[in-house]
Amino acid sequence: MNGFSRYVFGQLFVGMVFVTIGFTCIIWLSQSLRLVELIVNRGVSAGTFIYLTVLMLPNFMPVILPIALFCVVVFVYAKLIMDRELVVMRASGLSQMALAKPAVILALLIVAISYFLNLYLIPESYRMFRQMQWDIRYNYSHVLLKEGAFNNLPNGRTVYIRERASDGQLHGVLYHDNSNPQKPFTIMAARGALVETDDGVRVVMFDGNRQVVDQQTNKLSVLYFDRHVLEIGKTRGGDQSRHIEARERHLSELFDVANDKEVSARDRGKFIVEGHKRLVSPLQSLALTLIALASLISGSFSRRTQTKRILTGIGLMVFVLITALGLENITAKNLHLAPAIYLHAAITLILALWFVVRIPGYRPGPEPVTQG
Repeated sequence: MNGFSRYVFGQLFVGMVFVTIGFTCIIWLSQSLRLVELIVNRGVSAGTFIYLTVLMLPNFMPVILPIALFCVVVFVYAKLIMDRELVVMRASGLSQMALAKPAVILALLIVAISYFLNLYLIPESYRMFRQMQWDIRYNYSHVLLKEGAFNNLPNGRTVYIRERASDGQLHGVLYHDNSNPQKPFTIMAARGALVETDDGVRVVMFDGNRQVVDQQTNKLSVLYFDRHVLEIGKTRGGDQSRHIEARERHLSELFDVANDKEVSARDRGKFIVEGHKRLVSPLQSLALTLIALASLISGSFSRRTQTKRILTGIGLMVFVLITALGLENITAKNLHLAPAIYLHAAITLILALWFVVRIPGYRPGPEPVTQG
């Protein structure tokens, strides 16, 4: 790259970093609020909470990157026009592509990063996020180990743990089972331990009693024990017990849903469209960059028309994103329209590139009036 390209690329790169961080922080805060329930109700540690939100972030990067790049290109090139730097560069003989080269190089770099995200990082990170979230919400071990609270389990069961020692022992265990309203019972134990096996979760309790109230006579029966094993049931956090979403699957899995019995015929279109989207969406970074460049450098550099050009570029950007989203939704219901997704991306790139490389025309101004 020549000096001009390095100078503009440096400004674009720094701006891209800061804008992306800003957008990421906004989305991170908004999405993390949805996970606060895990801390409040499930006793998740702050470290686990942060790890969950970090796993969720790559899923939003393909949306953030094209918009952030568009904003940075518009800002930097508009500033260069205001400072008359592009006027000087064009007057020195630089072509349209030479002026656009720094932004195009950065756009190609973002396209490569987006493909890495779409094809590998997003399915891996989102699968880990979903699995960890599922374990926290539905694995009984996370619920039972919560101290000082009555934890409600499915089927009318309640568990209370007064204290959990550092060695894993449970002190002050209370278990009430109302799964059968005709025969409810309560178990209390001085201490116990939680054991996870292949068959499910078990609580081994020591020095306790089992209390049952006869519904007919209202008499209380108490059975004392030295050791009692309580079968809580199977954990529900395994891979086999939850639905694998489209975003968790790799590209080969998305295009092979016809042989997947877990995906209904009704939802197969969404999975296949997700695969096409992963192949096409990274090109949005290049397309939006070319739209921004076409709006700003395709004509004469005039401060009076700059606001109009910026608004035109923003309008085109919104139109491209909305039409792409609309095509994805329509194609999910009719897979025969899948080529339209690629055609839309190709037409956008070709038209934007043509407006960038074409030689801008200049309207001759009025001849000066001379007084004789």
